[in-house]
Order: sequence, then structure tokens, then C-alpha cells
Amino acid sequence: MGRGRWRDGPAVLVVVGQGGEGVRVPLEIAGSYRARTKGLLGRDSVDGAMLLSPANSVHTFRMRMAIDVAYLDRRLNVIAVRTMRPGRLGLPRLRARHVLEAEAGAMGGWGVRIGARVEIVQGRAESAGGTGRLG
Repeated sequence: MGRGRWRDGPAVLVVVGQGGEGVRVPLEIAGSYRARTKGLLGRDSVDGAMLLSPANSVHTFRMRMAIDVAYLDRRLNVIAVRTMRPGRLGLPRLRARHVLEAEAGAMGGWGVRIGARVEIVQGRAESAGGTGRLG
């Protein structure tokens, strides 16, 4: 069984609720080394969230804003959520395979917390069809 990867570009993050419905958030995927290295550096804000994959840690050196960071396991379950101020180094999470970043305070409103599950729908919000999952 081959391991899948997402391509750099737009997508939709779906935070799956207890009743099956989900909050949909614009997402930017950073799957290449170059895109992961740049991440949110140099930005004053982010529209939605950014997914770094594969990744198990992040830093906020040279960042202009505080961010929420959610660490995801291979099944896209949230295993940790932290708010990081600029100039910090996050500790690696051994079980993490992906890292989700957003402006500080955003994830709580979306329901991203430990134990939550997310899905990634590749493509723009208007045209996203299927759910992409890594395993």
C-alpha cells in the first residue's frame, strides 16, 4: 500500500462534528519541502489555515503574528493544540504526521481540539469534490 501525499495548493479543511456535520475552512496545503519551509513566514494574516505535511514540529521565528498549531496523526485526528507567539520553537510530537496552522484563536472557534477529527478536501472550496486522506 503506497503512501499518498497532497500537492501544494488550495483545499478545504472539514472539522468533523459529533453529529457528522462539519465546519468548512479554506485551507492552503504545503506538501513540498519548499512550501513547508516557507509556511506562514512573512505574512500578516492567513485566510483560513495552512497544512504542513509531512511535519511533526514548527517554529515561529521571523513570524509577525501568534498562531494556533494543531498536531495531527496519520488518521487526521488532533493529538495536540498549542498557541505559539512569534520567536518560539515547538517541540516535535512523535505521533504527529501533519501540522495545521491558523491565526491565534481560530481553531477554538472551529472546534479543533484534542480528539477531534479533520478531513482534507483537495481543490478550491467551490470545486472540491472528494475527501483526501493520508494513511
